[in-house]
Amino acid sequence: MAARTQRAGALIRLIRNGPFQNERMFSTFSVRLQAAGSSHEPPKFTPPAKPVIVDKSRPEEAVRRFVSPEFIPPRQRTNPLKFFLERKDMIQRRKVLNIPEFYVGSILSVTMSDPHATNSTNRFVGICIQRSGKGLGATFILRNIIDGQGVEICYELYNPRMKSIEVLKLEKRLDDNLMYLRDALPEYSTFAFDMKPVHLSPTQEVPVNELKVKMKPRPWSKRWERPKFNVQGIRFDLCLTPEQMEHAQKWAEPWRQYDMLKEYDTSSLEEKIYQEVQAELRK
Repeated sequence: MAARTQRAGALIRLIRNGPFQNERMFSTFSVRLQAAGSSHEPPKFTPPAKPVIVDKSRPEEAVRRFVSPEFIPPRQRTNPLKFFLERKDMIQRRKVLNIPEFYVGSILSVTMSDPHATNSTNRFVGICIQRSGKGLGATFILRNIIDGQGVEICYELYNPRMKSIEVLKLEKRLDDNLMYLRDALPEYSTFAFDMKPVHLSPTQEVPVNELKVKMKPRPWSKRWERPKFNVQGIRFDLCLTPEQMEHAQKWAEPWRQYDMLKEYDTSSLEEKIYQEVQAELRK
């Protein structure tokens, strides 16, 4: 071992005394000789780090913004202090319970505490057919077909017995109210309890399901063909004749589109409430 080290040192001194044009090659060669002289094993190869390519020309995708509809107060002569205090309680509840973004037409899984159940919890899966109420009184209805029987459960969104709300499939429908699924074929309201969640990126737009359902034979619970319901998700051509559709137009109210008190612009109010809710949730 000592003889080998002496020979390596002599070779290094010989190289240093001789003419060597490339200093970089000399330094690399010297290090390899020293490593070879000090150990029987060759030096380990360390691969360089992989480069990270960032396309700065492509703009960053913004995260989807959503304001739950129960935060928007109705346009009435109401006390603003009432909704302000309710928002405080709603935000405190959201710090404990994760209330995800969902719409009418989304498929949800809701778990409630039930002292009469086997594991003290009750889980139900269904499609959201209606959202109503403002403030702490906000509710939503889930519908599913179980053993050939339609089952609907109305949940209070801020109920203290609520354990969890999971979105299995986030999507919208053509209508903001799907109560007509009561009169539709059962296949449009049947969902498995072991349904796997469908992932949707927070930067993607919520897809709109343009499905149009087929109805059961009449009579229905309501006259959905009349213009006041403005239903877009029913195949009326399969269950009504052109004469019946023309007869339904007699109940049209064309002046409703000019009613400025029916709806109002809430964009500025939504922006203000969104900033307030996000600031409180970050605390």
